[in-house]
Amino acid sequence: MSRIDCNRVWKIYAGNVIGVKDLTFTCDDKEFLAILGPSGGGKSSTLRMLAGLEPISRGEVLFDGKVVNDLSPAERNVALAFESYALYYRMTVYENIAFPLKARGRSSTEVDKRVRDIAEALDLTSILKTKPSELAGGHQQRVSLARALIRKPDLTLLDEPISHMDQRVRAEIRARIRRIHNEFGNTTIYVTHDQAEAISLCDRLLILHEAELQQIGTVDEIWNEPKTKFVAYFVGEPAMNFLPGKIDDLQYVSIPTKEGKSTFEFKGEIDQKYVGTEITVGVRPQQIKITPAKEQEASIPGSVKVAEFQGDKAILTLELGDVNKTETKVVIPAGARRYNMGETAWLEFPPEIIHLFAKELAILRKS
Repeated sequence: MSRIDCNRVWKIYAGNVIGVKDLTFTCDDKEFLAILGPSGGGKSSTLRMLAGLEPISRGEVLFDGKVVNDLSPAERNVALAFESYALYYRMTVYENIAFPLKARGRSSTEVDKRVRDIAEALDLTSILKTKPSELAGGHQQRVSLARALIRKPDLTLLDEPISHMDQRVRAEIRARIRRIHNEFGNTTIYVTHDQAEAISLCDRLLILHEAELQQIGTVDEIWNEPKTKFVAYFVGEPAMNFLPGKIDDLQYVSIPTKEGKSTFEFKGEIDQKYVGTEITVGVRPQQIKITPAKEQEASIPGSVKVAEFQGDKAILTLELGDVNKTETKVVIPAGARRYNMGETAWLEFPPEIIHLFAKELAILRKS
């Protein structure tokens, strides 16, 4: 069992700088949890407190119900891989990977088998006799990752462990990390600012911003029901579009245009107190319906400013005919009708794709 609990954890640095603020979450046994957020949001501070590398200012960290605040990294039985490699350059790749097992007195036979298994999994077999100084950065990072994953710790902590690899290799190594996690039955917490990494690897996402927890949940939960405007914007590529709007009643929201307002139905529950108030309407680029001519009364015209063709899809940037000249992105699949610069198109927002936000918080509960 390796369940991890953070209970109201704070990290306060010198000068009263808050690195992590009142963070509470659980990572279940054998779960793969990704901590996602922009730089400076508190991700690495959280990981270092879990590892025992940073003292906890307030709150508790528990492993299987036992408070570990005062335990060293070795006493916590955690495995670590960071963006920096921290390899032993006088040792070979084989010796670097084997080091954690030898330090625990494992037999030579067991050490050799596990080194060769992890080396094969991460495509390191051909360089086991090489010194790290002879390797490129991407290979050094794989060696560091192999050294962390070879053990069977209570918790595996990975902090941007593949950031120095090129995009094609990163996609391959992501799949191998997940496979190793499944085979070993580890509890893994993975820190990254790259949402593609987080989404492809994790069972759940924990999103941090400005030292605070924004949301924790599955990818589907965060995609379909973001709790804050930041989460809605940060998860998804391209990012969610935001438009100024007003709630007319419990089922309709309007967006002001130069010709008057366009009214859209939405699905879900909303508090009566928001009726008549100005809010923000959120719609994902992938879910907007676009047509060359007006087909529905509930639609807004837009002028195509940029058309980016990316093989399997095109991303259009349109200036809407609203009073603020809002720019909105729309994703259309390959093979769909092409739109040219300056062309007018009409955008429809089906009821189920609309998100509503007030003061940065989601106010629409999806039904």
